Amino acid sequence: MQLQTLGWQDFFSSHFTPYQQQGFSAARVAVQYNRSYLIYAENGELNAEPTGKLRYQANGSDELPTVGDWVAIEPLQQEGKALIHAVLPRKTKFSRQAAGRATQEQIVATNIDTVFLVCGLDQDFNVRRLERYLFMVWQSGCNAVIVLNKADLADDLAVRQAQVEPVAMGLPVVATSACQHDGASGLCKYLTPGKTVAFIGSSGVGKSSLINCLLGYERQKIKSLSDDTGRGQHTTSARELLLLPCGSLIMDTPGMREIQLLGSEDALELTFEDIEKLAQQCYFRSCQHQSEDGCAVQQAIADGTLDPKRLTNYRKLQREIKHMHARSDIKAQLMEKQRWRKISKAARHFKKGMC
Repeated sequence: MQLQTLGWQDFFSSHFTPYQQQGFSAARVAVQYNRSYLIYAENGELNAEPTGKLRYQANGSDELPTVGDWVAIEPLQQEGKALIHAVLPRKTKFSRQAAGRATQEQIVATNIDTVFLVCGLDQDFNVRRLERYLFMVWQSGCNAVIVLNKADLADDLAVRQAQVEPVAMGLPVVATSACQHDGASGLCKYLTPGKTVAFIGSSGVGKSSLINCLLGYERQKIKSLSDDTGRGQHTTSARELLLLPCGSLIMDTPGMREIQLLGSEDALELTFEDIEKLAQQCYFRSCQHQSEDGCAVQQAIADGTLDPKRLTNYRKLQREIKHMHARSDIKAQLMEKQRWRKISKAARHFKKGMC
């Protein structure tokens, strides 16, 4: 395999130079197992595992290799495997907050050029959830295409598209029906050789079905609709990087029912650019967009040009981000205290030894 076929770019080449000088080779992580990986290298597929040093120096799971990463490896020809010595800096990163009380990053996909953000047009269709996904897309630095799958199940496709347009903020919107092999061709213009695309979306929206359409055969197992909920069922349990016949790379990701945000105010401003622009027109700079005189946001709601539910979701995400930052600050303070305790303890032992 040529590295360019696997998505190698100047960005990665510039960061790989010091590792190349040490005699290491470049490879890309294709599949992640429990403690090992399948990687794509110039000499083919190899099983690999991180060195003990890499594991020891990692401050968290986000600093260990994940699917999509470029890594510096040492091939062990006689054993038919490789050792991973380092993870190259990531050009893009799609992540969320891991489940639980601690503020911890969970990486979903790395080094992605374009995200296919898939929404199902069945009973699980939810514009507010789409806004949360778009926040994550803007935070990642990736390009995005909104894919409205299961168009055959939509009562009125035009109505659904009209609901999505204000949220899409100019992003391409493509309607597909994977089960009827209809519309997937509309995605092909975004699948160019050497570019990596990740399918992101909730469980059961049809990501695996769309991938099967693009591959031309059933590589990903799929499930029928749930009889109880009428929604698609979870299929993918792990990420895998696949090479399409057209030369593009695609990644299926496990569906997410719960989307815990991990991001910045900048990503929020991009996600709700329409509200941010309206806020600049408010008479009062400190306007809270509630009942103040001269509020351009409330005027847009009254005119019917802004959905009040969109403003409600905007405020909700604002609160989540502030809460997340507060938790992060507390965590940072605790870590700093622990660091100084260790330094003080080491200093006391040093002084004791000098006496």
